[in-house]
Amino acid sequence: MDEPAEIGRRVQRMRAERGLTQRALAEPSYTSAYISTLESGKVRPSETALRFLAERLGTSYEELATGRPAHLATELRLALTDAQQTLATGAAAEAAVHYRQLLADSERLGLDAERAEALLGLGDCALESGELSDAIDHFEAAERLLADEPLPRRARPIRGRAVAHLLAGELRYACYLLESTIDELGASGLADPEALVLLYAAVIGPYIDMGAHARAAHAAELALALAPQVDDPALVAGMHRQVARTFLTAGRPADADASLAKAQAIYRQLRLRTDLAHCHWMRGYVQAQNGDLVAAEAELRTARDMLSARRAALYTAQVEVELADVLRRLGRHEEAAGLLSALLELGDSHGAVHAGGAHRLLGLMAEERGETESAEEHYVQALTLLERSGASGDLADLCRLLGDLLRRTGRIEAALDAYRTGLGHRAAPGTTTLGPAPASPLRR
Repeated sequence: MDEPAEIGRRVQRMRAERGLTQRALAEPSYTSAYISTLESGKVRPSETALRFLAERLGTSYEELATGRPAHLATELRLALTDAQQTLATGAAAEAAVHYRQLLADSERLGLDAERAEALLGLGDCALESGELSDAIDHFEAAERLLADEPLPRRARPIRGRAVAHLLAGELRYACYLLESTIDELGASGLADPEALVLLYAAVIGPYIDMGAHARAAHAAELALALAPQVDDPALVAGMHRQVARTFLTAGRPADADASLAKAQAIYRQLRLRTDLAHCHWMRGYVQAQNGDLVAAEAELRTARDMLSARRAALYTAQVEVELADVLRRLGRHEEAAGLLSALLELGDSHGAVHAGGAHRLLGLMAEERGETESAEEHYVQALTLLERSGASGDLADLCRLLGDLLRRTGRIEAALDAYRTGLGHRAAPGTTTLGPAPASPLRR
């Protein structure tokens, strides 16, 4: 709401334009003296008074209080919806152009809620294009704009920041952001189902990558219990996509595939192309883990082609690491090695976990060619990346590979050190690498 003097001048101008006296405007609820005091800027009108005067003047409360025609805010919200649809069905770069214009428009009109939505959209565009630093900046700016809003309103930018840090390989910090927000929601009594499902689904990935499988399963259980209270179908689909990972970890590939099928059906109906590509990606991973390499290759290629068409460079390169693993297992080593270069060219700041996976695969292929020195170099580079990320399960496996290589080349003490390092990381998940598990708001 503007200052009293500005509101008073606006009321006076509109009254004069409509040929009304102060008494005619005021009656029957107010007096002409009150209108005179208001127009002189000596009193701040209540919302009730402004709504009464707006109706008498044939305008909106928003226009009388702020000077902005109501249709401008409505048009901006419709344009934001269009931009969201562009991001869902088109390229992130195209959607970002729309969001930047809408950000400028909302700043000019002083519409903070719409500014926050535009920033969230820009953050999502940056995630898809792999510009992780920009994504974090956009999500942080949105969170600042929503600082005075209830915590559930801030769940989306917090989740966005966590995903950006996760993609950068900063698993512990991603867990911290999500866990602390879940705990704060529970402690505040603001256990909003949509916010909690959003956060529980987001924390499953880093939990699994860190080897905290029990926590991931618990988060999945809580998300599934809350799902019937969630109206947003895309959010429910995203939850099913993440829950599939916990089923796979528990050795239940059929349940994982069924969960992914539910997500895919929703994404197809909503025409959410990137999310649908992620489902193909995850189904390929499930099939690879289950030993069905031909089907896995088909799903991963579908995901890669869909993401590449949307110019989602980071996600495309990450899919190619998993596709390369399938091709290696099928004996197509040269093709696999060619795919791995895409992610490594992005630099290790764009996903330490997948970059570590790429070096691990290159090391395996070097070993199979008998190139021991090259294999060791790749394993050591992978170890450095995965130690930074905190991906405990991958670290333990890598230490086993490195230890085996060192033992075969006669370096027994070095091999023992590698094995001990792996055992240390295997013991850490859910205890020393993470703080106490978030309390369940359902039990409060």
